[in-house]
Amino acid sequence: MRTHTVTGHGGVRLHVRDTGPEDATAIMLIHGWSQHHLCWSKQMKGPLAERFRLVAPDLRGHGASDKPEPPVGYETSEPWAGDVAAIIGTLGLRKPILVGWSMGGWVIGDYLRHHGGGALGGVAFVGSRLIPVPGVKLRPEAAAEGMYSEDQPTALAACIDFVKACFAAPLSKRDLALMVGFNMLVDPRVRHACRTRGEDYSAELAGITVPVMLIQGAAERVCLTPFFEALTIALPEAEAHVYPGCGHGPFWENPERFNADLAAFAERAFRTAT
Repeated sequence: MRTHTVTGHGGVRLHVRDTGPEDATAIMLIHGWSQHHLCWSKQMKGPLAERFRLVAPDLRGHGASDKPEPPVGYETSEPWAGDVAAIIGTLGLRKPILVGWSMGGWVIGDYLRHHGGGALGGVAFVGSRLIPVPGVKLRPEAAAEGMYSEDQPTALAACIDFVKACFAAPLSKRDLALMVGFNMLVDPRVRHACRTRGEDYSAELAGITVPVMLIQGAAERVCLTPFFEALTIALPEAEAHVYPGCGHGPFWENPERFNADLAAFAERAFRTAT
């Protein structure tokens, strides 16, 4: 495992981990809202990491990356796009596959808005809500508005409920503690600024020319089915997978299938790119 500090948009220092052969096809794993690079632990070790260069950043305001004062630096798309571009450039990633989980899909949309897809080999969206669907509202535990509170007991209670809502089956005590812990590393004001910017990526999706893969858990309670259906309509040529028995975190709940699907997609996308 290698550790990097990459200077992103506006001088923000980004903590980035990577593993696997440095000359292999690169896959950048972009975590979701209030998360951490550790959510990709089941990808960063094992056969997937032996075949590909896996790059997992902590997004700005998250994990070990810099945490500029919110809301500036979080509420518009340019900083997020600039951070991804900086990681690609600094690490010398050639035609990387970008994988975005949940809000990580927004970050991919931000990158496409400002930089286009010419430098990419492919994109994958995992449980991402990229197009607004009128009348569909998040459940209270998924909306997790208590996580915006600076009252720590309120934020902690909401965080526990949110983490539990991300998975179809109960987590082990250790995994629940780990995930609640790294969620709580994020400032409540950062959470609010990140999640309430109300983006619509329809135009960016329409302009994608690289291969696309969509992954959704059949038992989703965060990115509800209508959001996934809107995405499949917007991207009719995308390779789509629905994972039975999984919720919002299929890469954690069924890592064997997720890793195999991602490896196969990356191989196909890289062949297309070259």
